[in-house]
Parts: sequence; structure tokens; C-alpha cells
Amino acid sequence: MVHIPPPFAPNDTTASSPAIKLPTARVAVARCILHFSNTSALPLIRSSNLKKGDALSVARIAGIMGAKKTADLIPLCHNIPLSGVSVDVDAVGAGETSPALVLSKAGEPVERGKDECIGEFGGVVVTARVHTFGQTGVEMEALTAVMTAGLTVYDMCKAVDKGMRIEGCRVVLKEGGKSGRWVEGGC
Repeated sequence: MVHIPPPFAPNDTTASSPAIKLPTARVAVARCILHFSNTSALPLIRSSNLKKGDALSVARIAGIMGAKKTADLIPLCHNIPLSGVSVDVDAVGAGETSPALVLSKAGEPVERGKDECIGEFGGVVVTARVHTFGQTGVEMEALTAVMTAGLTVYDMCKAVDKGMRIEGCRVVLKEGGKSGRWVEGGC
């Protein structure tokens, strides 16, 4: 880990190596929701008729790329080898079901249900699962993946919906390391 002692002084950074920790299997799952502010974007996304193309497919790839570039984007974040990254990007209409946050021990969704308020115009639910075998966790990579995917959908839809908002970006599951397993809501 790299730490900057207060008050911040650029030449005062100290690095502690994650190598003193034993490598373990580590998993992080993160999620965010992009809410639409009008009825224009959702049908265009579902029919892949946005001017910029298929937003859901492009966002999946962008999320994977974001996870892999986390150390380049976040100061003092270690560059760690990732064993796998999966990004789910689901267009969800108002009143429809979205992927539930009920997760198996492996961090995979095990049931579907309406878990959050999508809003009256629908939105896009982004979930990323990142895993590695190493000395440090992959929470930052999972968070970067969902935000990169969400920002990609925003960019591709901004011509038809200027009032979109991305909310609820958070880690919903973390496994591995000294602290063990943590799941949002304590499940």
C-alpha cells in the first residue's frame, strides 16, 4: 500500500508492499444504476438504434477495460493481475424486475427480483464481478468497472437524454484476505 502522510506533501509518500500478505483468492462485486429522465433512451437502447451504436455491448467492454486500467486512473492504487472480470449491463424499464442483489458464495446473482427503484423512465443496472489471486483486494477494480460502463452508457445516450444520473455506485460483495467475506446487508 502507498500512504501519503498528512499534510499532503508529494515527496513524502511511503510505499508498503502488499507482498507481506499471503496471496488468497479475492472477489469483489460492485453495482451502479443509471436512471433515465425521459422516455427516449430506453427504447433506443433496447433496439440498438442509438446513433453511437449498441450501448449495452459497448458498455460491457468499457467496464472490462476500466477494471484493467484502475491503477492508471487512481493514484497510489496497485496494478494487480486480474484473473477475471465480468460486467452485466441490463436495460430495465419502470416497474420491471432488475437483477437482485442476492448473491451466492461465489458472488453470482442467484435470484432475480425488483431490488431497487429504477424510476419512472427506466434505467440501466450495471454489475461487475472481478477476481484475482493475490495480496490485495479488487474492490477498486470492480468500482471502476461499473463507473466506466455507466459513463459509457451516459455518453452514448446523452444526445437523447440530458438529465440522466448515475447513482448507487457501491461494493455489494467482497471476499478474501484477512477480513474474509462481506456482503451488503450482512447476508
